[in-house]
Amino acid sequence: MTYSVKELFLTLQGEGAHAGRAAVFCRFSGCNLWSGREEDRATAVCQFCDTDFVGTDGDGGGKFETSESLAQAINSEWGQGDPHHKYVVFTGGEPLLQLDEALIKALKAQGFEIGIETNGTIRAPQGIDWICVSPKFGSELVQVQGDEIKLVIPQAGHQDNLQQLLIRFEKMSFKHHYLQALDGPDLEVNRALAIKICQKRPLWRLSTQTHKLLGIR
Repeated sequence: MTYSVKELFLTLQGEGAHAGRAAVFCRFSGCNLWSGREEDRATAVCQFCDTDFVGTDGDGGGKFETSESLAQAINSEWGQGDPHHKYVVFTGGEPLLQLDEALIKALKAQGFEIGIETNGTIRAPQGIDWICVSPKFGSELVQVQGDEIKLVIPQAGHQDNLQQLLIRFEKMSFKHHYLQALDGPDLEVNRALAIKICQKRPLWRLSTQTHKLLGIR
């Protein structure tokens, strides 16, 4: 298949259990919960995304005709880093629209550990080392197990359902549970809500977007 990549860059993971870890981020184009066009945001399932995942015009982006060519591009972004700790994170948009067994195999051949950040509406293929699911209210969650669940709060629809959702997610097979305050003009209020819930339900931990604090991607 041809892979459409918005951008490809070396950075530090900014969120969750791997925060601070060096990683190549591969941002695929496209999402199944929002077109990425502002005129469609109000009617989309996910209305709060702050990421540009439209097209292939970002740094390192483009069309990759084979899994091997994309794996090589990712390896080139890692550069001269420690070859024993290679880590790539697939994100989007929704990475599972494109991440397949062929690409996973090609990256394993290059020595990479593979992580994804997914909305959980598509089942992940075998071979992914770290699965982070970020559920979006109003979507059908099918990936109900993984390494990390990261719930952004509050979302439209959470007003009367948040506690029930937390209970539901707590029963799923995730190793780590994170709450992340929705960014924007109400960030401080949202963060206070997340902190309060973490204090009352200590299974959950607070996730902060450290890459934004550091001024990196």
